[in-house]
Amino acid sequence: MAGLDLTGRTAIVTGASRGIGLAVAKAIAAAGGNVVLTSRSQESADAAAAEVGGTAIGIAAHAVDEEAARRCVDVTLDRFGSLDILVNNAGTNPSYGPIIDQDHARFAKTFDVNLWAPVLWTGLVTKAWMGEHGGAVVNTASIGGMAFEANIGLYNASKSALIHVTKQLALELSPKVRVNAVAPGVVRTKLAEALWKEHEQAVSASAALGRIGEPEDIASAVAFLVSDAASWITGETMVIDGGQLLGDALPFRQGAQLGV
Repeated sequence: MAGLDLTGRTAIVTGASRGIGLAVAKAIAAAGGNVVLTSRSQESADAAAAEVGGTAIGIAAHAVDEEAARRCVDVTLDRFGSLDILVNNAGTNPSYGPIIDQDHARFAKTFDVNLWAPVLWTGLVTKAWMGEHGGAVVNTASIGGMAFEANIGLYNASKSALIHVTKQLALELSPKVRVNAVAPGVVRTKLAEALWKEHEQAVSASAALGRIGEPEDIASAVAFLVSDAASWITGETMVIDGGQLLGDALPFRQGAQLGV
């Protein structure tokens, strides 16, 4: 599909040193785009950019550091001359347990990184380029923002808020800037290790498609959403979870095998 060609376009991907962010950067580069990868350290940003290759560059910028974010936007425009795509991928989850047992520091860090950072970066790129020239923003949310789970309620609340903000921004920045989100299920990343590492077989078996996600599964969807193939899509949250949000698939499979 010609609409998936990103040649001549430039993207910033936050939190791109590994996992979903790195896979997204590779997918955008493979479609012809220039990519700027951010990470908290310059060393990890450079290593990720080297892995992507081509014109990719790495910039040290903690997601909630406004000065570093401004510098990243400026460097991107100086280097490539445009800033057409923003993928707000940086995320964190320092809290575990019931919400009322969390302290303010964990609450603030969770919402700063998972919600304020996408607002910050989207505002910067809109004012610097996209507001006049157009562009596409994708936020990395989670199916956790659409459901309820024990012990990660604060994280899920931040992702639920991000889904809401995605829709709000889609309206506020229309018609020049499209704003969408992806909601991954359990994906093979370091951030999500607690959800799959010790019981991957059970998690995979319960999903309709029989496996946990890979970063590339999410990256393909993001590359679509920022391309012209998705030019009439905004304010949407694309669930990419192998059917996990549907519930446990095992009873349905067993029923089919028994001819029920």
